[in-house]
Amino acid sequence: MELEGQVRIPSGCAISAVVSKDLRPISGETVIKSMIPMHDRSNGLGGGFAGYGIYPDYKDFYAFHIFYDSRKAQEECEKYLKDHFEIVQAETIPTRKIPEINDVPLIWRYFIIPLTSQMLRLQVDEKEYTARCVMYINVHLDGAFVFSSGKNMGIFKAVGFPEDVGRFYQLDDYEGYEWTAHGRYPTNTPGWWGGAHPFGLLDYSVVHNGEISSYDANRRFIEMFGYKCTLQTDTEVITYIADYLLRKQKLSLKEMSSVIAASFWDTIDHKDPQEAKVQTYLRKIYSSLLITGPFSIILGFNGGLMALNDRLKLRSMVTARKGNTVYIASEEAAIRAMEPDVTNLYAPAGGEPFIVLTDEYEKEV
Repeated sequence: MELEGQVRIPSGCAISAVVSKDLRPISGETVIKSMIPMHDRSNGLGGGFAGYGIYPDYKDFYAFHIFYDSRKAQEECEKYLKDHFEIVQAETIPTRKIPEINDVPLIWRYFIIPLTSQMLRLQVDEKEYTARCVMYINVHLDGAFVFSSGKNMGIFKAVGFPEDVGRFYQLDDYEGYEWTAHGRYPTNTPGWWGGAHPFGLLDYSVVHNGEISSYDANRRFIEMFGYKCTLQTDTEVITYIADYLLRKQKLSLKEMSSVIAASFWDTIDHKDPQEAKVQTYLRKIYSSLLITGPFSIILGFNGGLMALNDRLKLRSMVTARKGNTVYIASEEAAIRAMEPDVTNLYAPAGGEPFIVLTDEYEKEV
């Protein structure tokens, strides 16, 4: 007889997030606490965190976090970086040795600025240029993997339980206005450091609980626009879909949710005529980006969070707040581990986007 922990449980992932709307610093230790009550949702094959506002001294530079298999891979990658960016700072990411985390790769971070001459040559803006460079490294440079590439944010992930991953990266030494967290691992791929959640591109990061059945259709569409899905996992393609719809197509968060978790046609038929027109347009134009199967995701970005369930709400997710701080997690227990006295507990409906913007970001938009 198989015991708990020895069987594959596709619904077993854990996700959580916290954001301070007024940009109040939050210790990384806070979000680590949220993962402890959800330990049994994880299987030790992957855990990770994304923090926003954690690099105030380098907030205007892209922060590349890179895994290396060898010094040779590092030398090759650093040559590429020097040819395409000005490197302001290069250093190993601080970690502490703990028995729960082993087979550790080389883990470096670089604070960099795209070279203007290269952007002019390609006639692209700095975000598109940086995204292309990330894709090139991850596809063409063996033994190097960029797993975080945004400004004033960083992803920290590994093979292990999330609370151990947090201790390994010394996240209690970091402060940021926003954090996301994930426990377990992509369902259909073997455990390795680069494949743990969160997945990121530029300042977008995604943590995901579930298993989507539309992966191939989504991947084939998104790869027509320069993205390369090298990890063969659903969360990677969700991240690229978010970047494509929000950055390239200039959709709003609500419009993006109407693409990836589109309402059923009979539901659209009963909506307000103008809303029905918009949702019909989005479903038809981006039909290949409809994400099917059970999922709950949290999308992080510089300026806030969006949480979203599949349209049938086949995965749990709850939200709450206290003052100007908003919490999201797979379970209420995870939220109360961060803040026992929360209010406004709410479980978003299937396909209903739960969007939290910082006060500063709301002024800009």
